[in-house]
Order: sequence, then structure tokens, then C-alpha cells
Amino acid sequence: MASTSGRRALITGITGQDGSYLAEFLLEKGYEVHGIVRRSSTSNTQRIDHLCVDPHVGNPRLKLHYGDMADGQCLTNLILDLKPHEIYNLAAQSHVRVSFDKPLYTVDVTGVGALRILEAARQLNPQQPVRVYQASSSEMYGEVHEVPQTERTAFHPRSPYACAKVFAFHQTVNYREAYGLFACNGILFNHESPRRGETFVTRKITRAATRIKEGLQQKLYLGNLDARRDWGYAREYVEAMWLMLQHEQPEDFVIATNENHTIREFLDAAFARVGLNWQEYVEIDPRYYRPAEADEFRGDYSKAARLLGWKPRTSFRELAELMVDADWILARKERDAGGTA
Repeated sequence: MASTSGRRALITGITGQDGSYLAEFLLEKGYEVHGIVRRSSTSNTQRIDHLCVDPHVGNPRLKLHYGDMADGQCLTNLILDLKPHEIYNLAAQSHVRVSFDKPLYTVDVTGVGALRILEAARQLNPQQPVRVYQASSSEMYGEVHEVPQTERTAFHPRSPYACAKVFAFHQTVNYREAYGLFACNGILFNHESPRRGETFVTRKITRAATRIKEGLQQKLYLGNLDARRDWGYAREYVEAMWLMLQHEQPEDFVIATNENHTIREFLDAAFARVGLNWQEYVEIDPRYYRPAEADEFRGDYSKAARLLGWKPRTSFRELAELMVDADWILARKERDAGGTA
């Protein structure tokens, strides 16, 4: 594999869970990393602040730029100016339940935003060959037609978020076939970590388990406990993103564990880690049910294993426990600072 030292990568969504892990990964490989962040009145870079070697000088190989996925001209200008060798489009309004409340915003940022990135890359490609990674999602399968799901399984999206991701997926394939752009879709199944947003169910559970243990919280309110998901470790999944862009030809890959578990099972693992019985603390709140629930997700990653040499290394229970351990540290700090239930 060719040396990656001196290569430039652009990451949209760099301040998110996946973006922060990917930035770490690429910096370790010698990349010059550029990230797009939305301008805000408050800092939203907490997940990547540790990557700055000196808080006053920063990291000379990590540069952040203001931008917005809804502003096509801004994205085009930035990409044509930076001339990245690789673009990782991770930006999205990625909360499925929120997408029902904000469908137009979700489709603009998640779907049309991806098209804006692809069009900018198409314009750059004659000057500087560029490879594009599009973050696709298992939510595209929705009402699943087969288990496990593969790269050939038909999509049946059941949320505005999933519909937007299907649009972005097909645009990525279209730009690959129509313009010869090196563009890949990574169909990532659920992937979690201590950096997962606290509104997502896994992190909501691990935060609650540790806060209840430390006397900071009394109850946890959830929706459908029988939903089944294929959960993996985000730190490992960003490596798969990179491997796709190092492959000799652009293809689409499912990244998953080929296992699935219910939310009840995640509750079992998380609360057991802190020595509690979740059934004493969890209550069902109908507000957290989706208008249309997706079916049983389980991804077959055999193509990625065969062509990229990638496979998951962290088990379901190990993932739940490492998330609990990280949140337990936060809960103890909160307790010591005087937090109360």
C-alpha cells in the first residue's frame, strides 16, 4: 500500500463521533487533516480538542474550516481550494427520531448535502484525483427483505433520515458510473462508543446506569425495548472507511458484526456492569416510539472481510462495558462536583 504521509483528507462532520475517531486515525497515518465545522456561538469541538498538540498553536496537520452542508458554493470553494486527496462525508442530521420532526432539514443536509460534496469532487477530479467516502446507513434497509443484509439487499427506508441516505447512496453510485469518480458507500450498521451523542439510545443507557448508581438520577425513560440492532465499535468502523478508499477500485461495503441484540440485552449488559437490575429503574415512554419502526438489522460484512481484510474485534458486551466505564468516570466527577438526583 502506498505511503499516506503528506496526503490531504477532508472530513465533513469532523466534530461527531465518527469524525473524531477518523481524524485521530488519519493523523496517526501522517495525513494532513481538514475538517468542516458549522459556525456556532458555542464551541462544538469537544471530541477533537485533544488532537490539538498545543491549545494556543494547535496541530499543524489538523485544520478546521467553517462551512455548512446546506451551502453548496461554500463547499465547492473549499474543496477546490484545499484539493484533498480523500473526502469523507460524515455530516448528517443523523438522529432517526428527530428526522420525523425535521424532515426537510434532514433531507437537505443528509441527502442533498451529499450531492453537493459529490458535485464539488467532480469539479476537482480533473485537477487533483480525489476519492470520496459516503457514509451510508443500515437504516436504508428499513423494512428488511432478508436477514442478514448484504450489499445486494433491497432498500426499504422507513424514516426521512433513511430516505435521505438512500438518495445519497444512489447519487454516489451515479457519480461513480457517470463521471468515473472514485466514490464508495460504506453501509455502516449501528456503531457506538463513549463519544456517541447522549440522545442516542446506547449512550442514554450507559449515562443513566452510571448516574443512577452514583445517586444522580432515579429513572430512565425509553421506547421500544424489543428493537434489534447490529451494534459495533465506532473506533473500528472508521478504519473500514479508510480501507475502502485504499482499495484498487471503488465499491460499496457493508460494515457490521453479523450479530444483533435487543435494547433489553444492552440494558442487561450496561446495568450489570454497575451491579444494578435495570428493570427497577426503566420505564416506557410512548413519546420515544418511532412513527414507523425499522425491522431486524443484521449486517453481513463478508465482502469487507474478503476484499479489505476488515472484521470487527470488539464484542457486544465489551462495547457496552467500555461505554459504561467511560460514563462512570463522568458520573463520579459529577457526583464529586455536587450533582444531585
